[in-house]
Amino acid sequence: MSRYIDVDALIAWITTHAQDDVAALVDVLAYGVSAGKSVVFSAPFTDTSNWTSGRTSAYPGSPPQTNRNDNKLDRLDTSRKAPQNGRFAAHRRSDGLWDCDLVPTEFGRNGFQVRTGDELTALVTVNNVVGAWPAIWTWKDGGNEVDCFEYHPDNPNLLEFTNHLPATTTAPAFSYTDRIITPGAPFRLTTKFKAAGVEWWVNGTKVFTGTGLPATWSAYIIVNMSVSAGKYHPAPTGSLPLYADVLSLRVWR
Repeated sequence: MSRYIDVDALIAWITTHAQDDVAALVDVLAYGVSAGKSVVFSAPFTDTSNWTSGRTSAYPGSPPQTNRNDNKLDRLDTSRKAPQNGRFAAHRRSDGLWDCDLVPTEFGRNGFQVRTGDELTALVTVNNVVGAWPAIWTWKDGGNEVDCFEYHPDNPNLLEFTNHLPATTTAPAFSYTDRIITPGAPFRLTTKFKAAGVEWWVNGTKVFTGTGLPATWSAYIIVNMSVSAGKYHPAPTGSLPLYADVLSLRVWR
């Protein structure tokens, strides 16, 4: 069956709707958002009612926090301000650790959580500087982790997608999907948190379907820049800052 766009109808719709509605339509077309969804979360990372900076229950202890058991050189501190304009960075310290940007919705006053049936979209740019480990993921109550994406520059065109929850379907839990991005070029990421199988989309095309989620699942969002310590991926070889850009992030319901 052929598909077409009624251009005149589309132009008429755009000219009669608010700017936010038009932006939402662009997302639906470009990110592959499912029909009938609307935006329920789009707060900038500097919005302290929805995001906090420099701490997470996914890392042990209290701030300042490290996570060496996960082979990370991160150091988190609540004195570090939330990223401006979506740039998540890490800066080398004299003690060998790196001051890293991390923001969760976990401690925001609104306590926003994604839940089964939601879809998360983000516009992301990664860079192939060795040691960088940017990610968007979820966490709650010691788990509930779904990795919307992880990236390591030693595999410059590859994204990692994982549902860490116990399998509810027979699909694979994770995927290393290669040749779908280019360092330095923005890509559109969509994660659909479905009971029938979590779906990952890149630039409007579905690239992987993993295991499903329980109907009652929910979790906080985390966006961060980590630094690899060398066990699984190479550690940084220099002292230049590491960075990735998350230029927009929305949740649809």
